[in-house]
Amino acid sequence: MNIPSSKSSSSTDSLLAICLFSSFADGEKSEAEREEIRRVASELGSGDEASMTRQILMGKLSLPAAVAGLETGPDRLLAYEMALAVCEANGSVSPDEAAFLTDLRGQLGLGGAESQSVEAEVTALALAPVGSTPPEMDLAPDSGAMILKYAILNGALELLPETLATIAIIPMQMKMVYRIGKSHGVELDRSNIKDFLATVGLGLGSQVAEGFARKLMSGLAKKAAGKLAGRAAGQVTGSAMSFASTYAIGHIAERYYGGGRKLAGAEMKTLFSSLSGQARELHANYLPQIQERAQTLNPASIFSLVSGKSAI
Repeated sequence: MNIPSSKSSSSTDSLLAICLFSSFADGEKSEAEREEIRRVASELGSGDEASMTRQILMGKLSLPAAVAGLETGPDRLLAYEMALAVCEANGSVSPDEAAFLTDLRGQLGLGGAESQSVEAEVTALALAPVGSTPPEMDLAPDSGAMILKYAILNGALELLPETLATIAIIPMQMKMVYRIGKSHGVELDRSNIKDFLATVGLGLGSQVAEGFARKLMSGLAKKAAGKLAGRAAGQVTGSAMSFASTYAIGHIAERYYGGGRKLAGAEMKTLFSSLSGQARELHANYLPQIQERAQTLNPASIFSLVSGKSAI
């Protein structure tokens, strides 16, 4: 489903709030990831009120109130698609998240066929096998070139309006780490890669929620400025962040698995911060390639990439 380029403030606030409710649905989420979610809400929440996260955590904003702000059937379907993607970002849905999704589905008034269609699409992307790659990609890769390809691809995915594009970013990061590990004789599964990303300091659920939030906010017309430049600027900012995080993850994985897994967690977090900063500066140089790559992507090609039926 596409995130509309123009949407009322009420609907946007409700969609943002539901993304945040989804992020907090897992009671076992680490404080570090909760803090990341607070940062996202503080930076991207709209309106002049206190941040949405504070309202949610203090009980001042309820889920029924957020749902009530959704104006159309497509808005409600989009809200469920986003919530499910955030909950599945970690590779599975916890009992608390399952209960939240059941409650949300009921409040949204979605029929079984509607919700099942969304669930099939989101799950096919979010939980795709990390080791599914085309045969030609089993060869030992040139790690630097491969990492750059994944970074360009994920930067391109951020430029697309489809929610499926945002959902695909983490699975593609996981595939990249899997391939890097395999090139150094290390067989990884989803759980191993999830632990690696957590050690680096990347919150999976918060990364998905932030991607959705950026797309929602960049779709709002900047009427005060009398132009729509805000949307393009927001998209490029999101592209830079996904490009940078993917680039940093790839190079840390190369050092970690190539060096016998001797990097400590603190070193990996420091490296992630440093490499992300370098990559954000590099993004402008690669933006034409990223924009060109985005023109080749659509829902069918995204599914093909994540399922391993086509090469990056």
